[in-house]
Amino acid sequence: MTLNEFYQDFKEQLDIATENDNCGLIAEDYFTLQMLDYLEDMGEVENPVICPFRAHGLQLNAYSFSEDYEKLTLYVDVFYNDEELQSASKTDIDTALKRCIQIFRKSVNDLYKSFEKDNEVYEFARKIYEQKDKIKQLKVSALTNGVCKAMQFDSVVLEQTEISFDVWDIERLYRCMTSGQEREIIEIDFADKFEERIPCLCNKTSSCYDSYLAIVPGSVLASIYSEYGPRLLEKNVRSFLQVKGPVNKGIRETLKSEPEMFLAYNNGISVTAESVSILRDQDGHEYISKIRDLQIVNGGQTTASICNILKDKEACVNISKVFVQMKISVVHVEEKTDEIVRRISEYANTQNKIQIADFSSNDPFNRQLEELSRTIWAPAINGQKPKNWFFERARGQYADMLSKESTANRKKVFKEIHPMFTKTDMAKVENTWNQMPYYVSEGAQKNFKRFMVLLKERGRFIPDEKYYECLVAKIILFKNAEKIVQQQQYGGYRSQIVTYSIALISHFSAQRINLFKIWKEQELSEALENEVIKASSLVHEHILNPENKENISEYCKKEKCWTSLIEKGYEISDQLKKEYAEEMDNATMFSASAGNSSLNIATEEEQQIINSIVERGSDFWLRLSSWAKETNNLQKWQRGIAYSVGDKIKKGKMPTVKQANHAKTIFEEAQKLGFCEEK
Repeated sequence: MTLNEFYQDFKEQLDIATENDNCGLIAEDYFTLQMLDYLEDMGEVENPVICPFRAHGLQLNAYSFSEDYEKLTLYVDVFYNDEELQSASKTDIDTALKRCIQIFRKSVNDLYKSFEKDNEVYEFARKIYEQKDKIKQLKVSALTNGVCKAMQFDSVVLEQTEISFDVWDIERLYRCMTSGQEREIIEIDFADKFEERIPCLCNKTSSCYDSYLAIVPGSVLASIYSEYGPRLLEKNVRSFLQVKGPVNKGIRETLKSEPEMFLAYNNGISVTAESVSILRDQDGHEYISKIRDLQIVNGGQTTASICNILKDKEACVNISKVFVQMKISVVHVEEKTDEIVRRISEYANTQNKIQIADFSSNDPFNRQLEELSRTIWAPAINGQKPKNWFFERARGQYADMLSKESTANRKKVFKEIHPMFTKTDMAKVENTWNQMPYYVSEGAQKNFKRFMVLLKERGRFIPDEKYYECLVAKIILFKNAEKIVQQQQYGGYRSQIVTYSIALISHFSAQRINLFKIWKEQELSEALENEVIKASSLVHEHILNPENKENISEYCKKEKCWTSLIEKGYEISDQLKKEYAEEMDNATMFSASAGNSSLNIATEEEQQIINSIVERGSDFWLRLSSWAKETNNLQKWQRGIAYSVGDKIKKGKMPTVKQANHAKTIFEEAQKLGFCEEK
């Protein structure tokens, strides 16, 4: 693929996104979204916030804060809305960077006072003002769909903040995406950067990989993580959990009180690399001089904990006494790299209980969903052509299919017949429907990872035709809700209002919204549209008045934002209740077997659980099972267990320990989804 072909594909995807959403954004905003989506996949940015603003001498398109507010990245666009690839001049880039610097300067003062509270730029400027003493590093990154010549920038210091500059043009993106890496390689020169020699032992007995064992100073590891952060963890299945679990607290305590024992107590880290450069000292001992494409696949908690405790001035860690064992695997067989990395991450992890999730496009769930989306057609409505919703499992699939249509008119017809949704769209609507809008508010990539983890926690699930139809119905609900909320002209925070509004309706309807009706009609009823307007008004008022005057975007990412909204109460309209009062289908109920009764020897605690299950009565469990069937909720085996428990109690029998434990979990999950105990 040539650069021009890549540009045309990129522009095609941009046009698709613009036409697909219809949420009142301009083409430049969709460019920002698409560019940052690529960069987030590549590990160059984490949790970016789209925040378009332009005034005289000022420009901002997006920003990203580190968790400790020490690092801030501002993104500014140099966007050309042209069919052909353009050259981005040095003047255009310099002007955009200066406008972005200027908005930072004004935000450090009191720019936020110039905006209304419901404006997202108000929140950005206020956050800068409140955290200005913490911000140590500022990167201003220009994003352009043009091609610019290499530019050298000198870092500058503004009061206590070091400011650096960066440019991502279409050619730089093209190089990353077509190199097979899809990210820029990290190369660490220990001798040059740290003036350190890392002694090592080498084992090359396998034809598949080389293995190296080294002891790394804690200060070196902390410095590497401080510079590259999440980019070191791209192949890891987790991100830093912060000091919450007992393992991380143990790491922190050892660092503070017994730094010299850290090497003995800690399991160390496992990393992969593309290559390792080995030199010998004057005594003939081998040491590592360079590592290319260093990736931590196990030990992210250790690395991040060391880095973060050094920022804590009260911790007083003697870092010179901290050393960490590092095992390096250099895989020679490229086609085995992903599988070996996955197994290292899975098998080597003994510190934190890991929830294994394959975030790639090749997950069986995503592959089956893709297959369903290619064969299932929605009913034809009012003489219109039937629709086939296109699930884009891998980026660019939709644009590739579209490119096969020879004329503009044929492309238009294809888009009408095959509306598209992506993996992140799927995760967004599912976590919204399952009443976790605080996860959705964290951003597309992070929410997708959470969705995949939750999917694995609930057991391997392969979607079927019914699941696909319900998923498309939720997509239709979400996309229409976006348009409805946009029409209300609330100002900012459209994405948060949409996810919280649908979650609110899902909860207080106990998920009885007739998804199959939406699927059959391919649109929302008037009653449901009115419900979205009503719910969004309550949500808008709620999120604009966060507890303790918190930052609104950050507040929306917290579960307490959701729980406090629920506590306010909400009543579904009678018109909508009439629509979901009907039974949706008469699918056969699956019941689970009782299992081996000889294993049903209950402890005192288990007997209490069994008693609490029986006390609810048979009608309760049968009603829960019926609710799950009507709403197509829970998994079939869970509905079956609820039915079996109710049937057993009705016949005067006791559920097994296993059934009782399952029933307890099923009830808790159903309750979170809005199922009520009372009849």
